[in-house]
Amino acid sequence: MAEYVREVMTPGVAAVRPDSSVVEAALLMRTQNIGDVVVADGQDVVGLVTDRDITVRVVAEGLDPMAVGVRAVCTDAPLLVSPDDPVADAVALMREHAVRRLPVVEEGLPVGVVSLGDLAEAHDPASALADISRAEPDGPSGPDRPPPTQ
Repeated sequence: MAEYVREVMTPGVAAVRPDSSVVEAALLMRTQNIGDVVVADGQDVVGLVTDRDITVRVVAEGLDPMAVGVRAVCTDAPLLVSPDDPVADAVALMREHAVRRLPVVEEGLPVGVVSLGDLAEAHDPASALADISRAEPDGPSGPDRPPPTQ
């Protein structure tokens, strides 16, 4: 298994400002084919918003995603790790706090995210979770997607 977070993390960060709308975050997720976006105030990570946050905290509540800012629905002050932290420390944080993703910060700047899928792929590339993490999303997406059937 990899020793340090930098060996397993997904490099690069998709980020939005705290005052961005939920729609902005969702569009970024769709464009980048990702399930989470870092919420950054300048260079400081102040939150993490996931596709699940949007579904549960906005859509299921019947809120207007254009009117709701990500700051209202993100996980505030997420746990952070460094690229030089041992993978075992990241795993322990995820277990202890029941989180699936950790932003990776180096010298105060977000540089990536480490997810359960990243860890599964590093630990056992043949596992079902690793396969799912590598797979492209199912079905069509975007404006050409056919409407759901009733």
